[in-house]
Amino acid sequence: MDTLALEAKANGQEKKSSAPRPRPKPPKKAKRIVYFEVEIVDAKTKEKLLLLDKVEPTSTILDIKALFHKSNPQWYPARQSLRLDPKGKGLKDEDILQTLPVGTTASFYFSDLGAQIAWGTVFLSECYGPLLIYLMFYFRLPFIYAPKYDFSSSKHWVVHLACMCHSFHYVKRILETLFIHRISHGTMPLRNIFKNCSYYWCFAAWMAYYINHPLYTPPYYGQQQVKTALIIFLFCQVGNFSINITLRNLKCPGSKVKKIPHPTKNPFTWIFALVSCPNYTYELGSWMGFTVMTQCLPVAFFTIVGFVLMTVWARGKHRNYRKEFRDYPTLRSPILPFIL
Repeated sequence: MDTLALEAKANGQEKKSSAPRPRPKPPKKAKRIVYFEVEIVDAKTKEKLLLLDKVEPTSTILDIKALFHKSNPQWYPARQSLRLDPKGKGLKDEDILQTLPVGTTASFYFSDLGAQIAWGTVFLSECYGPLLIYLMFYFRLPFIYAPKYDFSSSKHWVVHLACMCHSFHYVKRILETLFIHRISHGTMPLRNIFKNCSYYWCFAAWMAYYINHPLYTPPYYGQQQVKTALIIFLFCQVGNFSINITLRNLKCPGSKVKKIPHPTKNPFTWIFALVSCPNYTYELGSWMGFTVMTQCLPVAFFTIVGFVLMTVWARGKHRNYRKEFRDYPTLRSPILPFIL
């Protein structure tokens, strides 16, 4: 019995040893990376400015701008505009090279955007100026009115209320710029700060001169008109703040992904059901309230000009929303429900 068992065991080992061993898997071949050759050409003169060899296909336009900046230090990335066509639209910084309609040899047309300045700096300059200028007229500093009125105070309580409302509005805007707004565009042309500041500063001086003038007359309907206008002003200021908070919550820090804003539990945001840019709607309402409160022609003119500008901006944003989102609510209007 033991002999038979030993023979069977030996036969089993022979069968095992004779069984074919599994072949090792061949090593995976490394994926071949197809590098791009990028040529940067001046959009005006068609002069070749730089030739970049072996650019990775996953490189972004911002990466290409950084490489161009190394060879041309005078043109930092924010100052550059790269396009596929000399008269075409500038490419976004986040666009990826391999996703663009170009071959492995890509040509980009360069345009100099000029000196740039941060958007936040421009916004703060727009707000600090009117705030300080208005207070100069309110305190009646010398060389503004007749010498006998230097550092005097108005006898009309609506003048003091108007100063508080005007100051509140711009202090609110400054705080929102510092802590709430997430600006998608990092910079803007330096020349714009002079244009924007001239608009806000000059209007602030114009309306402040008349509201704080020693011969200023209060509104025709008295306290009832002022109180009604104050309610409108404060309501719209809270509404504008609520919209800005909602828009902030749509974006993560550093993200440029756009989403459709929708109404939240906050009743001031329910206007999103009818309007694409309710922040402009509430801004318009605030200045309408301020116009009624002061019954001042320069304020009314500023409100009308502001309404025209905000309508242009709102239409542009509304158009972009409809292009980017196929499911964008069709009931919405740019700035005024069912009207505009």
